[in-house]
Amino acid sequence: MTVRYFAYGSNLLAARLRERTPSARRIGRGRLSAHRLRWHKRGVVDGSGKCDASMNGDNADCVWGALFEIADTECAQLDSAEGLGRGYRNRPVRIETASGMLTAFAYVATPDAVDDTLAPFDWYRDLVVAGARESGLPDRYIGVLAAVRAVADPDHGRARHHRRLLGTARGRRRSMNTR
Repeated sequence: MTVRYFAYGSNLLAARLRERTPSARRIGRGRLSAHRLRWHKRGVVDGSGKCDASMNGDNADCVWGALFEIADTECAQLDSAEGLGRGYRNRPVRIETASGMLTAFAYVATPDAVDDTLAPFDWYRDLVVAGARESGLPDRYIGVLAAVRAVADPDHGRARHHRRLLGTARGRRRSMNTR
């Protein structure tokens, strides 16, 4: 059995998500209306800014993302990686897609984990941007993501560890373009 998951942060990058849930299969892209993407969720491990689909009730705002199907047996692994109960909760969301409305679950920040002074590490922002490109999100939205102010991670080993996924995504795009 599978469940639908709406990714809008670093899990947009398939290589990142598949590290956490090997069964993940992208099934399309969509948008979550009346929400705004914020980078204000405090990371459990490193304390830096992570993405949050913050509900604001303004239908002019939306968060773009990718829909994935994952095996329901892997949900606990994803919950653990995302920090469910430690700054994120999951909830059902209605996603607008090219083929109509779909329900999926998404992780959203809990109020105690929100800090508007946070900035993401540059590697995190770059994973989000690479995943947005890989998912075929609108160019204008990708431009907004790429323009987000980010800071260098003082832990160079951690930054290197996460950046290796960017090489994987570039390699996959190159091989797909040569077919």
